[in-house]
Amino acid sequence: MSHKKMVLPLFDAQLLRPALLDSVRKLAPREQLKNPVMFVVYLGSMLCSVLWVMALLGKGDAPAWLTGSIAVWLWFTVLFANFAEALAEGRSKAQAASLKGLRQATWAKKLAAPHCHGAKLALVESTDLRKGDVVVVQAGEVIPCDGEVIEGIASVDESAITGESAPVIRESGGDFSSVTGGTRVLSDWIVVRATVNPGETFIDRMIAMVEGAKRRKTPNEVALTILLLALTLVFLLVTVTLLPFSVYSVDAAGSGEVISLPVLLALLVCLIPTTIGGLLSAIGVAGMSRLMAANVIATSGRAVEAAGDVDVLLLDKTGTITFGNRQASAFLPAPGISQNQLAEAAWLASLADDTPEGKSIVLLAQQQTRAVAPRHDGVLSESQLGQGTLQALHQGLEPPGASFVPFTAQSRMSGVNVAGRQIRKGAVDAIRRYAEMLGGTLEDAVNSAADKVASRGSTPLVVAEGARVLGVVELKDVVKPGIRERFAQLRQMGIKTVMITGDNRLTAAAIAAEAGVDDFLAEATPENKLKMIRDYQARGQLVAMTGDGTNDAPALAQADVAVAMNSGTQAAREAANMVDLDSSPTKLIEVVEIGKQMLMTRGALTTFSLANDVAKYFAIIPAAFAATYPQLGLLNVMQLASPASALLSAVIFNALIIIALIPLALRGVRYRALGADALLKRNLLVYGLGGLLLPFVGIKLIDLILVALGLV
Repeated sequence: MSHKKMVLPLFDAQLLRPALLDSVRKLAPREQLKNPVMFVVYLGSMLCSVLWVMALLGKGDAPAWLTGSIAVWLWFTVLFANFAEALAEGRSKAQAASLKGLRQATWAKKLAAPHCHGAKLALVESTDLRKGDVVVVQAGEVIPCDGEVIEGIASVDESAITGESAPVIRESGGDFSSVTGGTRVLSDWIVVRATVNPGETFIDRMIAMVEGAKRRKTPNEVALTILLLALTLVFLLVTVTLLPFSVYSVDAAGSGEVISLPVLLALLVCLIPTTIGGLLSAIGVAGMSRLMAANVIATSGRAVEAAGDVDVLLLDKTGTITFGNRQASAFLPAPGISQNQLAEAAWLASLADDTPEGKSIVLLAQQQTRAVAPRHDGVLSESQLGQGTLQALHQGLEPPGASFVPFTAQSRMSGVNVAGRQIRKGAVDAIRRYAEMLGGTLEDAVNSAADKVASRGSTPLVVAEGARVLGVVELKDVVKPGIRERFAQLRQMGIKTVMITGDNRLTAAAIAAEAGVDDFLAEATPENKLKMIRDYQARGQLVAMTGDGTNDAPALAQADVAVAMNSGTQAAREAANMVDLDSSPTKLIEVVEIGKQMLMTRGALTTFSLANDVAKYFAIIPAAFAATYPQLGLLNVMQLASPASALLSAVIFNALIIIALIPLALRGVRYRALGADALLKRNLLVYGLGGLLLPFVGIKLIDLILVALGLV
């Protein structure tokens, strides 16, 4: 099952039933202690239940039906808060359960002696593999363990992990050698060295990461919990002092009634911030679930929250901003040579070149010769190419009688001998020496074209036939499509983008300009990347980084938010605190939005919770003291039917509003790229004013229903 199919409706039936049961299980005192605000409500519910029993025995200070009703709705308040948290945890557990389905015991072809040529293969279960074991995986087989490809190249189906149907190439060496257990080899074969032991695989870590119930609270959440606890203590002290104050007032006035304990408990619960207290944990768990729905695995909510405050984003160029493989982008022929002639020669010289660069030259040559009718001036005539060569070019077939010259580090060129012709392609200085050796020369026009290609940050390859130089092939490190627009979005969000690369400054500047980043670091070493991150952090800025290579690991470990590409190396994935299953370099935009959304949701619901307490004051305070101080009847602006109705209406609204806000807590407040001032004004207008007005309407409506049903 792919992660993109793990997103369940907010109130899916398979989540509701376990959540309801968990709501009851969470009534254990140890669970309630985790939330100080709701723990106070929990204690109040138990005390009110005791008072109800005493009232039934004729020893209560309030009517039994009123005390019992208050007790029931206080328990509902606790249960509804438990339900919100259990529902959020249930979504994470459902995601973890679907991930567990990816773990499967498979048979592995283990090399008995990995370092010996011709070593025998032994069939073992994947659960018996240990770190350092070497296995062979062929087409159609499931990769039995997490590891690194040490030999071979293969097309791998990673849809079970990423949700993407397009296969990826995994090969030995470089930044694309990491493979994940449970994925399937589609073609060719690879030799894999296991990098983890059973129980420590990527899937196992993913399952642990998405278990939202086990997450640690973020600093922001801890600070808010302390604030809510402080408010709770303040209102607790206020409520406790009201009883002796009420006794003194009755004795002094000689009339009225002493406020009862059930009424005080109702007042306390309605005064303290129960709404945000009941939803706070659910907001944090839901934030991680939304991140998982975006195909990003986070180690904790801390990283998600930090993403909401990121100031600087560092991106590795190769494989992140660019595709990572240089690709042929243009043919620049020498004077007197047509583009098709250069394309045909470059195609012939690249047929045996299995590198991504060679394959891209073949593809570009085929596109070039199909788009424009072949034209020959005697230099590269069909008879010289050999019978059937043009047809082979158009059909992508190997020409008859070809003898290929492989690339070597010493010659720095490769080519083909076919039909009496010698065609070579290679670095500028290598082809210059080759042409001069045969009595030719590299013309100034070709030198100029090669220099222009280099100035654009691309790599020039020169093609020659014998002593005659035919032109230049431009190899370009292609920037991923749409990335410039995504960086513009980051800029609007106030995030500075910095590209880091090992390329020279000329190449780095060209790629940076094309990608639209704000700054770049050229000729970067792991030490340089680490120093840059520390410099930004020393200025009080939060730094995020995406990368995929082993040399990115130190910087990823230092960054506040570190997103590793799933296609990257094991070292990068282990150093990061997030893993992007889609390997999209701009996924951090979604991560930032989810982080900001979590902060906004928490702020919005806190504003709402504090604002809606105002209406409860107007409901309960007149009801509690009306008999002693009739003047307080002026505060009964809602014209509630009776003190008992006012108490019950406020307590019932206090419980129901938690249920009503669960969808908002789980889905989150919609993110808008606004400044802090604009967001504050919007929160105060929507959630502050809304939180102030809605309870007046809700409490009055409940009062009318209670009266209509004859319950008060």
